[in-house]
Amino acid sequence: MKQLVTLLLLFSFSLSIAQTENQSQLTIDQIMQGDDFVGYLPTSIEWSENSKNIFFSWNPDMDTIRSTYRVNITSKKIEKLSFEELKLKSNNGDYSKDGKWKVYEKSGDLFLLNTSDYSTKRITNTNNRESNPQFSGDGKSIIYQDGNNLFQWQITDGSLKQLTDFQSGNERPNSKLNAQDQWLENDQMEHFDILQKRKNASEARDYRREQTQFERPETIYLGNKGLYGLQISPDLKYVVYRLYNTPSTKSTMVPDFVTESGYTKELNARAKVGKNLYTYESWILNLETDEYYQIKTDDIEGIKDKPKYLKEYAEDPSNYEEDYENPREVLISVPIFSEDGKAVVNVTSSDYKDRWIMTVDLTNGDLNLIDRQHDDAWIGGPGIGWFSEGVIGWVDNNTVWFKSEKTGYAHLYTANVNTGKIKALTEGNFEILDVSLSKDKSTFYITSNKVSPHEHHFYHLPSKGGKMKQITTKSGGHEVTVSPDETQLAIRYSYVNTPWELYVMPNVAGSEMTKLTNSTTEAFKSYNWVDAEIVRFKARDGAEVPATLYQPKAERKNGAAIIFVHGAGYKQNVHKWWPSYYREYMFHNFLADNGYTVLAIDFRASEGYGRDWRTAIYRHMGGKDLNDQIDGAKYLVEQHGIDKDRMGIYGGSYGGFITLMAMLTSPDTFKSGAALRSVTDWAHYNHEYTANILNTPVDDPKAYKRSSPIYFAEGLKGHLLMLHGMIDTNVHFQDVVRLSQRFIELKKENWELAVFPLEGHGFREGSSWSDEYRRIYKLFETTLKN
Repeated sequence: MKQLVTLLLLFSFSLSIAQTENQSQLTIDQIMQGDDFVGYLPTSIEWSENSKNIFFSWNPDMDTIRSTYRVNITSKKIEKLSFEELKLKSNNGDYSKDGKWKVYEKSGDLFLLNTSDYSTKRITNTNNRESNPQFSGDGKSIIYQDGNNLFQWQITDGSLKQLTDFQSGNERPNSKLNAQDQWLENDQMEHFDILQKRKNASEARDYRREQTQFERPETIYLGNKGLYGLQISPDLKYVVYRLYNTPSTKSTMVPDFVTESGYTKELNARAKVGKNLYTYESWILNLETDEYYQIKTDDIEGIKDKPKYLKEYAEDPSNYEEDYENPREVLISVPIFSEDGKAVVNVTSSDYKDRWIMTVDLTNGDLNLIDRQHDDAWIGGPGIGWFSEGVIGWVDNNTVWFKSEKTGYAHLYTANVNTGKIKALTEGNFEILDVSLSKDKSTFYITSNKVSPHEHHFYHLPSKGGKMKQITTKSGGHEVTVSPDETQLAIRYSYVNTPWELYVMPNVAGSEMTKLTNSTTEAFKSYNWVDAEIVRFKARDGAEVPATLYQPKAERKNGAAIIFVHGAGYKQNVHKWWPSYYREYMFHNFLADNGYTVLAIDFRASEGYGRDWRTAIYRHMGGKDLNDQIDGAKYLVEQHGIDKDRMGIYGGSYGGFITLMAMLTSPDTFKSGAALRSVTDWAHYNHEYTANILNTPVDDPKAYKRSSPIYFAEGLKGHLLMLHGMIDTNVHFQDVVRLSQRFIELKKENWELAVFPLEGHGFREGSSWSDEYRRIYKLFETTLKN
């Protein structure tokens, strides 16, 4: 059989698929135009300070780029902001305790807004960038950052004071003469009175200058360390700051071949997993005494614990030491201050296994444990860890709130910092997704999937504990922004087949949502988009796996099926709101029109189903997550009459990785597969994502070998199409090139590679999307049809 090793460039040819599209009102070229076909949906929702208008990003006129619009919630009138209005529009900032003032940064300058008449005063007008403004605890001054230092601006008289003087480098040491030179100097002074006289005068001038100098902040030299995360206590007595050491790390280079200049350009990209890591220190500066001291974590509970997987590699497991000799490296978050000046921080271990919530004694840097969260896999969950530092806050001067997966789901807790007593405010087999506290601190505003893993709703919860009150009721997804006066909700709402639009409703249970925007195009509205069914099938280990099922009409059903695998791993795609994978959703409608059954699975690793679902892939990506695809194929055969020999699979990024693993390790399940921007070897992906799940290649090589497609290249039997952007700085083009070379050396056939010279990880151009999906459709048409 002729070997199909073909390099398919984006511009090399055009596929004609008119004959296979005639069963659908849709065309691939249409649906792959993205926003130009669907419509530019409202994003970036903000309220005006008076709670009467909502600002949002929109593009109803199909302009070159989006613009900012304003809608009045009473008149429903929508207007595009002028350049002058954009300049005057306030940004997010800090409010004074009485709510009468707001300070914010815009374009590197500071502004003070009066919330009574909404007048604005410009505080700074400099070429420097002033940032992170906040009110002092007494509300009389504004503290802000300029460079690596903090400054205080007095509201009443406009006077300015520098509070810190952090400087890079080292203090110049006082020069001390050696014994020989000191003897010579002393001898000179004995012989020449004028030299002694001049020396005395110089010392007298220095003394007078010192005595008449104004008070300045003490200089703190940082050496070769970087500084970030400056925070000051409400009473302005303590500054907490973080230092970091930059590691020596080899970065990767991504060549960009198609450039304006005509020359190949090297794009700087990330390092690979297992790289040398940044190390961090947290310090406290006492502004009254100029003393500074480090926050030490050497003695916190469990700081020397080794991860359990390391025991597998011990030469003598019976004599295995459970603890490290030295404490693990950690990252301490910026402190969150109570109104009376207490400080609470997140402390996270560099191996991602532990999170400690602790108070800090600002007088000496001592830490006190509130809650330790440990996971043998990795700390994660919404608002807990992994992609961001865990959220924490103060309910009152004695009580903090935080989130934890201790029950297996992300829930909300409070803790008394004096007694250590922890109280669960929510419980059940659902997740608390987003949390904020009302201005009077009486009510938590919560987004949760309590109704169903497939719906997001907005809730109120008393901050002292009680029952969650559901505010939104319409089936679907709700992204809520509360107005400054907390009486109204700006809501981005969508349903499975209805894209996101902007709504407004009172912040009261049982109220009706009022629609404010209409964004979809006539072309989009002309098609009857399917309200795809959410099903569950039983996996081999008994788990009930959720999936979205797209079924063709009986007269069009061709007996073939395609499984779609979403990206990121930790992402949700089975839900009742308009998907982030909206092109794929439309493609699945197109496939169903042409007779295919499509199953899109929220496999193990997916978001929204709790800790055990998230961590089921620990140390084996391509294990349970792949089994869920194979078991999904079995479900289609047994329950929906699909021909087991006409099964295809496709997906991008993590979905491309799973597609490769399916084609290489379960070649008899899938006849063909399309792998987009795929990870082919996890040892070549980034550290921040991969080391959570697989640890590092040096410490846990077993995990990488059983999880990386390149180790299973010999298993290829079916038809494989790989597609990749050449300037992908996330999953590098090198990944697919390395696997291609393995296929060549193994003399594998039935594989093709399509490359896209001007695309990165997320494609930007409609022409690229169209070319990509025409190739995918052609693959399935030529391999799955009878």
